[in-house]
Amino acid sequence: MGGHSHWAGIKHKKAVVDAKKGKLFTRLIREITIAARLGGGSLENNPRLRKAVEEGRAANMPSENVVRAIQRGTGELPGVHLEEVTYEGYGPAGIAVLCEATTDNRNRTTSEVRRIFSQHGGNLGETGCVAWLFQLKGYISVPKKTIPEEKLLTLVLEAGAEDFRTREAEVFEVVTACSDFDGVLRKIIEAGIEPDTAEQTYLPQSQVPVGREEAPRVLALTEALEAQEDIRNVYTNFEIPDDILQSLSA
Repeated sequence: MGGHSHWAGIKHKKAVVDAKKGKLFTRLIREITIAARLGGGSLENNPRLRKAVEEGRAANMPSENVVRAIQRGTGELPGVHLEEVTYEGYGPAGIAVLCEATTDNRNRTTSEVRRIFSQHGGNLGETGCVAWLFQLKGYISVPKKTIPEEKLLTLVLEAGAEDFRTREAEVFEVVTACSDFDGVLRKIIEAGIEPDTAEQTYLPQSQVPVGREEAPRVLALTEALEAQEDIRNVYTNFEIPDDILQSLSA
């Protein structure tokens, strides 16, 4: 019985891993297809497509999947019609939530997202209800151990960065206007530094402090939204103290 239970556990874990990988591949394939449809199939001339393909490679997606996704986007292969949808709403503690999704069935996805909000103490809102709380910016994080703070600060400000933050324990954070993102990133890489993160993303203009009582519900909502296979990105404006996060993950 022990061996059977162990094998069942292994199969269950493998199924969970496979399911997660399947959802990740679905998201990446949709993003590659959309990016190719909007900006063409050239990686060199389409930054969004280049980023999506790099993420696919990092996830060990088979190259043939990447090629087919690009060809569907450019119309070389037939495929389902995909559209981009943005969802906005409020969660526990009054946090704002902004989601980007890619779907082949808007009604189905909207229904699922509304259900997730409702089940986790939130409300799906109207378009524009929270978008004004976020700004699209370039965001780069650099491990603190790779470069002295003053050197990096001088480097990125001269390259056109808007903001430089040191609040994270392990990384420096660099914020740029979207138009300056590529230039700042290039300067960092030319200095021999490999960023942890480099992306254009929505950053909150202000943050909502979340205490110990509401933290589990806030995290459960964001995790459920991130697990929904049509949702590409989830942005929120909550701020949970490190000690509370550590106690919840213990």
